Amino acid sequence: MSLVPISKINLILLVGLLFATGAAAEVSKPVDTPERFSVLVTYGDDVCPEAEADEIIVCAKRPESERYRIPKDLRKVEEESSGEQSWSSTVASHEDAARAGRPNSCSVNGTNGWTGCQAALLRRWFDERR
Repeated sequence: MSLVPISKINLILLVGLLFATGAAAEVSKPVDTPERFSVLVTYGDDVCPEAEADEIIVCAKRPESERYRIPKDLRKVEEESSGEQSWSSTVASHEDAARAGRPNSCSVNGTNGWTGCQAALLRRWFDERR
């Protein structure tokens, strides 16, 4: 008894889906676009090549001094702030970062990670007392 209404609903959804895909196919129109796009960077006195039929060429001019350099986006280097922390604080932060994979870490990662749960509680307690 309950199978008849479900099959009718499925049939209605299938017919609706077919009409929706047919309508979507009619909306898309062929667009007359070029077959090839070229984006080039020219340096110094280099000439940008001429576009042929069904082709778009976009040229950017850069000075000759930039020809063999690393692009500016890749040159950005984050400055390390070595003067803001003491050496012992830096070492402690590195130890904390690597602690999860070592024994006695109270972690599911690494070998015997579960063995350090009591030590982690004591470390946290001493850190809070400081």
